[in-house]
Amino acid sequence: MLVAERLQRIVDLVNERKSIRVSELSELCDVTEETIRRDLDKLEAEGKLARTHGGAISLAETRTEVPYYEREIVRSEEKRRIAEEAVKLIRPKDRILLDASSTAWYMARLIPDMPLTVLTNSIKAAVELAGKEKIQVISTGGILSPGSLSYVGPLAERALELYHVDRLFLSCKGARLDRGLSESNELQALVKQRMIAAADEVVLLADHSKFEVQAFTHVAGWDRVTRVVTDAGTAAGDVARLREMGIDVTQLTASSS
Repeated sequence: MLVAERLQRIVDLVNERKSIRVSELSELCDVTEETIRRDLDKLEAEGKLARTHGGAISLAETRTEVPYYEREIVRSEEKRRIAEEAVKLIRPKDRILLDASSTAWYMARLIPDMPLTVLTNSIKAAVELAGKEKIQVISTGGILSPGSLSYVGPLAERALELYHVDRLFLSCKGARLDRGLSESNELQALVKQRMIAAADEVVLLADHSKFEVQAFTHVAGWDRVTRVVTDAGTAAGDVARLREMGIDVTQLTASSS
């Protein structure tokens, strides 16, 4: 198989399967895994696919905003435990910002009723917090994104520019150690950039599936992240590299259940 034929075969396989591992491509194309890694790097540079930890995914997957009801049930146990740990960082009278991730919604459910100001672009988080009398809830408003049940667009961005918070809790579509945080589309990325600018501290809530994934739109570099809360499945090497960057990392132990 000629190099050009192999590259096209890889693109076809990635688009057909949505995601595929280096080991599979090595076997299907009858070349070494190192050759496949070089091919994937070249194809990503050409904008034909997105690299992941151990393989690649189609660009269509990185641009798709997964419906909220699907995100709510995927890795729900990991997200709930990450949310539990993140809530421990909140103190009475804090001003915090929650994004529209399903993990932040778990936080909204778990936050005790205490004096807080919570700013959010999430409909579900705002509704969850509405029944807690001591918490003041501020919604950004904006264009409703039906997939994520979040507010995006110019109005949401301008609203975020009006406020300053102690701590932002957010998730993202992808978190590559060499490129930073990324999102599925420009509207979500712009809102999260405004959120980061409004916060003294940025806490990334990311289970292991987020790492080494490159989504469509860049959000921020690791220099803007203060702390990461992640689950036991995140590679020890990734955790070590984050700490080398000066980021506090809280990694949960494996669940005994």
